[in-house]
Amino acid sequence: MIFRLNEHLLFPNPQLAEDDGLLAVGGDLSPKRLMLAYHEGIFPWYSDDSPILWYSPHERFVLFPDELNISSSMKRVVNSNRFKVTFDTCFADVIEACSAVPRKDQDGTWITGDMKQAYINLHQLGQAHSVEVWQNDELVGGMYGIAIGDVFCGESMFSKVSNASKTALIGLLKTGKYKLLDCQVHTAHLESMGARMVSREEYMAMLTDRED
Repeated sequence: MIFRLNEHLLFPNPQLAEDDGLLAVGGDLSPKRLMLAYHEGIFPWYSDDSPILWYSPHERFVLFPDELNISSSMKRVVNSNRFKVTFDTCFADVIEACSAVPRKDQDGTWITGDMKQAYINLHQLGQAHSVEVWQNDELVGGMYGIAIGDVFCGESMFSKVSNASKTALIGLLKTGKYKLLDCQVHTAHLESMGARMVSREEYMAMLTDRED
C-alpha cells in the first residue's frame, strides 16, 4: 500500500513500503520533513513529471569505512596529489553538476529544480554537505548528501575526469567523521569499492545508534 502524505509531518512505518521501496507520495520538501525522513530511513526520489515519491528500500546499499576497497591504481591516484579535495566550499555547484550527469537507462534527472533548492536550504542550515574535487582549480568531481550524526546519506556524485568521484568518496571516508556511508541503491561502481547490502533493520539500528 502506498500512503499519501498531507500537511502533517508524519511518515508511515517504513516496513510497509512496496517491494521496490516506494512508501509514500506527496507532502513537501521542507527542511523539517526532509530531516524527519532521513532520520526514519526514508528519502525522496522522483522526476519532474511525477509527484514527490518517498522510498525506504527493504535492503540498503552501504559502505563501511573499514571495508573501503582502494585498488592499487586508485592508491597511486590519491598519492599523486593530482586532485585537491575540499568540503562545503561550493555546494550549489556540486548539486548542479550532479543533476547534469547523464545516467544509464534514465531520461533526464531526478535532481529537479525543487530538489536542488531543498538541499541547498539544508546546506545553509548545516545539514547537507558537499565534497569537491579540483584539478588545476577546476571543479572536476564531487558528491553531496545529508549527515545524520555519524551516518552520511550520500545522494549523488559526479565526475568530469576519470577517478574524480572515487576521490571524493575516499576523501569523505578518510575524514573519520562517519561510521557509515549510506549509498541507498546498488551500483557496480560502489560495489567495487566495498559497498554491500544490509537489511533495513540493520541499517536502522546503525542510524539510531548514531553520534549526534
